[in-house]
Amino acid sequence: MKLLNYTYLIPAMAIAVLLSACGGSNSKEKTTDTENNRSSYTEFSASPATEVSVGEETQLLMEELKERGDYVNSRDFPSLINASIVHEEMGADNYLVIDIRSAAEFRVGHIAGALNIDFRDLPTFFESGIKPFEYERIILVSSDGQDAAYTTGLLRLMGYGNVYAMRWGMSSWNKEYAEKGWYAGVSSGYGSELTTDITPAPAALNMPDPNTGMLTGETIASARFGLLFAEGLENVLIGADEVFADPSQFYIINYERRDKYESGHIPGAVRYKPGAMLGFVEEMATIPADKTTVVYCGTGHNSAFVTAYLRLFGYDARTLEFGNNGFMYDRMVNERSTLSWHPFSSEDFYDYETVD
Repeated sequence: MKLLNYTYLIPAMAIAVLLSACGGSNSKEKTTDTENNRSSYTEFSASPATEVSVGEETQLLMEELKERGDYVNSRDFPSLINASIVHEEMGADNYLVIDIRSAAEFRVGHIAGALNIDFRDLPTFFESGIKPFEYERIILVSSDGQDAAYTTGLLRLMGYGNVYAMRWGMSSWNKEYAEKGWYAGVSSGYGSELTTDITPAPAALNMPDPNTGMLTGETIASARFGLLFAEGLENVLIGADEVFADPSQFYIINYERRDKYESGHIPGAVRYKPGAMLGFVEEMATIPADKTTVVYCGTGHNSAFVTAYLRLFGYDARTLEFGNNGFMYDRMVNERSTLSWHPFSSEDFYDYETVD
């Protein structure tokens, strides 16, 4: 298969960033200037220029997604909606709620008017079960919001620009769901095992090849989406216990602000700046294609969207369940005012009724 080669002069970029960071005397301004630079500081090291080889299918897929609007670098990414808006619009003809939980969970209680559609059946449902663009919003609901975020990421990449994931899932609907959902998932069990050591990204080498055998970006994308929906949701989430048992067996991506990363992160985690990784070959090519990648953020919602994009390109990516809430909850509460953490709390759920 034809390879497309790119050469990136990392040392020259490193010097440019260094000069920018040294300009001026105000430390706050320095931080802002560096953050506005597209590339994360973890990628800049005194290494020789790296030639990145990208397979033709990978390049065609990337170009196809950019032609569809480059969703992952748009203002709509990630596409989350609060339960209060969902509740306000219940019953409106141009709003549709799709609950992707199991049929058993749905029967116990769900949002009035919601349809229960299995994750694997969603492509067919969107193609022939409804006319998607007749709705102003289509809201996906799952137990904790992370499955819905991953699914919404895929559907948005497919071109359905009116799909949203309900933040926090059913845990935001009322206290009963919150207690058996997010409150049951938050933990401070690994807060003492975090590190402030900065781990640089490895040299950019390559990206996975989809190997679909298709010849156009559109047909490659169609084949990849079909495969991901057929695989289901079983291997999308990963728990903190499994990751902390041996972080070295994973490639861990911290998808957060720099100050949050520097305050303490999972050992070995590499920080990638939000808005400056997805769709950029020189960034994505630093992610090892032969290792399971774990992506995490504060709540697991944003990382679920990132996971959808990486899996589309063939990475074995997982999103860390509950994000930082799942392993350093007490620290998030204590540092909420200084680092703008979002620990799940009573402020995040309502008192809305369900039907069965």
